[in-house]
Parts: sequence; structure tokens; C-alpha cells
Amino acid sequence: MSMSLRDQLLKAGLVNEKQVKQAAKQKQKETKLQNKGLLDKDTSQQQAIKETLLQKQVKDQELNQQQEEKKRRKAIAAEIKQLIVNARLPRLDTEDYYNFVDHKKVKRIAVNEVIRDKLVKGSLAIVSFEGYYEVVPRDVALKIKERNEQRIVVLNEQKKEADEDDPYKDYAVPDDLMW
Repeated sequence: MSMSLRDQLLKAGLVNEKQVKQAAKQKQKETKLQNKGLLDKDTSQQQAIKETLLQKQVKDQELNQQQEEKKRRKAIAAEIKQLIVNARLPRLDTEDYYNFVDHKKVKRIAVNEVIRDKLVKGSLAIVSFEGYYEVVPRDVALKIKERNEQRIVVLNEQKKEADEDDPYKDYAVPDDLMW
């Protein structure tokens, strides 16, 4: 049969009989006072446990928020990808290019005259997609801009109809102007 801690200490000679009786009486007094409500229980351990649980809860909430944010960003990226893949214009293999600035560098994309005019007028836009540039319609570009504005590279304002009071409306802009 196993011996209690008190018996083990007595047998080892670390305490004597008088010390054992004194500790037992002290324990009985404390429990009586606690039962009567005259002595406060030691709640420092309970408070420490509550604080650690509260800290753990806060940490878990932060982790959950980070995971939710990551999922949300991933869903937005997938939605943008789907918008671009479904609406992009086919790539052209021409010697005619449209030049634009992206991150302080001049880039270019192959276009024909119709696409260039629509890019200039604002009915088409250029977006970045997986390291490349794609031409998409304006409405799709606006949807992408709502989700991630950094994906839009070129989105010109739509030009309004020429004013009737415009003194230069009769003069045509040369077609060979490019920069």
C-alpha cells in the first residue's frame, strides 16, 4: 500500500511528529475559517489562470481574423482571375504597339488600330495578370478596380462627345501620332 506524503517525510526523518500535528491543526483552522467566510481563499492562482485563458482567447481571435483575411484575399484573387480570363481580348501578333507606364517603366502591348482607339477613349483597359498584361472591357476593369485597384494599369477616362463650341472640332488628329 502506498504511504502518504506525511508518512514518507516522517520515515525519511525530514519532519518530526510535532511538526506534522502542527501542520494538520493549521490546515483545519484555515478550512473552518474559509467555511465561515472569515478567511479569503487564495485566488491568485485562479486569477492567473483566468488571465492566461483570456490572453489565449485574444490570441486565438487574432489568428482567426488573420486566417479569415487570408481566405478573403484568396477569394478576391480567384474572382479577379476569373473576370480577366473570361473577358480578356485575344493577344495580337502585330508590329503595332500601345505604350504605357507601369511602375515607372514604359511597357508595351501589341494592338491594332481599333483596340488603340478604344484604349485611348477609355472603353478598354489594360490589367496586370500573372506577370503579363491583358486588355479587358471597361466594365470588367471597373469590377476589378473595386476588388484590387493595383491590378489596373491603364484605365483612361471615357471621352465625352465633342463640344459643339469646340473651335478645333473640324481638324482631324493625325493617325501616325504615337509616343
